[in-house]
Amino acid sequence: MCGIVGYLGNRDAYAILIKGLHRLEYRGYDSAGVAMLSGKGELNVYKSKGKVADLERFAQSKDISGSVGIAHTRWATHGEPNDVNAHPHYSPSGELALIHNGIIENYSVIRAELERKGYEFRSSTDTEVIVYLIEYIMKTNQTDLCTAVQLALQQFVGAYAIAVISKDNPDQIIAARKSSPLVVGIGDDEFFLASDATPIIEYTDQVVYLNDEEIAIIRRGEALKVVNLNNVEITPEVKKLAMNLSQLEKGGYPHFMLKEIYEQPRTILNCTSGRINVEGTQVVLSGVIDNKEKFLNAKRIVIVACGTSWHAALIGEHLIEDFCRIPVEVEYASEFHYRNPVIHSDDIVIAISQSGETADTLAAVELAKSKGAFIYGVCNAVGSSIPRATDSGSYIHVGPEIGVASTKAFTGQVTVLSMLALTIARQKGTLSEEEFIRLVKELQAIPEKIEKVLKRAEEVKELSKIFTYAHNFIYLGRGYNYPAALECALKLKEISYIHAEGYPAAEMKHGPIALIDAEMPVVAIATADSIYEKTISNIQEIKARKGRVIAIVTEGDKVVREMADYCIEVPPVAEPFAPVLVSIPLQLLAYYIAVNKGRDVDQPRNLAKSVTVE
Repeated sequence: MCGIVGYLGNRDAYAILIKGLHRLEYRGYDSAGVAMLSGKGELNVYKSKGKVADLERFAQSKDISGSVGIAHTRWATHGEPNDVNAHPHYSPSGELALIHNGIIENYSVIRAELERKGYEFRSSTDTEVIVYLIEYIMKTNQTDLCTAVQLALQQFVGAYAIAVISKDNPDQIIAARKSSPLVVGIGDDEFFLASDATPIIEYTDQVVYLNDEEIAIIRRGEALKVVNLNNVEITPEVKKLAMNLSQLEKGGYPHFMLKEIYEQPRTILNCTSGRINVEGTQVVLSGVIDNKEKFLNAKRIVIVACGTSWHAALIGEHLIEDFCRIPVEVEYASEFHYRNPVIHSDDIVIAISQSGETADTLAAVELAKSKGAFIYGVCNAVGSSIPRATDSGSYIHVGPEIGVASTKAFTGQVTVLSMLALTIARQKGTLSEEEFIRLVKELQAIPEKIEKVLKRAEEVKELSKIFTYAHNFIYLGRGYNYPAALECALKLKEISYIHAEGYPAAEMKHGPIALIDAEMPVVAIATADSIYEKTISNIQEIKARKGRVIAIVTEGDKVVREMADYCIEVPPVAEPFAPVLVSIPLQLLAYYIAVNKGRDVDQPRNLAKSVTVE
């Protein structure tokens, strides 16, 4: 949630900050703002409700000079989205400006204490309390800005990534983090600051990822200095970014989401590259092989995740139990770390997160670590918090996902979980050699099959026009396809704002069937699998109640085609990998319905890409 950008160097800071905000707008877009130290020595703060483009319009006639500045795009937590609550926030004297990502849980207590000392607050945010307390400490204790930040942060409970600039010291930015990401880019006599690397890659590939309770002291003409809250200096670890600028552009597509849907043949190929051999006879996930004994001796695997990643986890549960015969439990990370779960030292906990920064998932990881469990991460963002907190793991390597509604990250997660299950199964001997090779070759063929599905996009586009104004949808699936039904229902509700629910097809009889009528579209995933006949029976039950059925079927299907109102075909696929294939046309269906309704597909209301607050 929220995007932070900062710059200190010799260039025009405003242009860099605005471009950075556009890169990070997927993290939140309720309001935006910028604070600049002008060439005249003034601290100018400009902010506006709405998107970054609204901020640009507001700042057109303003003084935007200067080579030092910080900027912010907001996803509101405390206080409604408006101009006053937008970041940056001034200190009472107007000498400091600060931006913040996270939630300060004890802000009301500190705010009340400051109010008793005569301070008057302008906003209803928790962030304003941070900059007020920093200035109070500076003036009361006669300290410098960095020391005041250290002392102030020791008093806060919660999560934060902050950046603060001072009118009295125009050649400095102080930044700090705890449970919220922050990365420093190091250029030639210049520094960049951001919530993730996407605004930085255009200027430098040298970055430092701050760890919890670390403070970056960024000063003109000096090397980057990192200290902790106790002022102990820490040697920063400089890493090279493996990202290119083209991944952050739409590439001629009208929306990032559509681009990312069409990228999936390539991203799944990238995901499997170097892990499946050319002959399709071997799968090697180094994170599993390097910890072979842990997986072979595991009594149980617990998967923790949120949102789309949780749907991928449900598929992972099925894969691991089916291939490896290890009991698996799937938990919402947000519930897991609050319910005192039973975790043993011989458990493996798999944490799945696209961003690697999901606050609830990170909290679940820390809880499981404290219980002695072995932690395995499945993430997309290299260098993010969860990979650094886990014992081992695998990146999905699908590249930056800018569209808020996840598409390629979901299929990438399922692909990695498939390879993980196959790798463990090979080590345990729970699959025959023949079955193992068959499954590996099937997984290897998925990108080509997705290409075939994407050629039906126009067919899906035409179908979307029929259902643009539906008020409700039901998605049904069984076995491996049940989590796919959940995920595809989520896609529709996220970007079109149509109410949609996913169900196991057989559970429809236990309540949801009461909703079925001629106005209720039902998406039935009915590919050829071990329970195909049962799914047919469920479709017949819907048709008996005049429901309209959109069926996802295997090429050449004649039985379902005769009873469904509309059919979308996908190539034949091994049952365990069907969710990857069937999700493609349903991602497209959600996309086209949302476009037909005039929705902001890439930035749907109330949502943010990376949920870094609990």
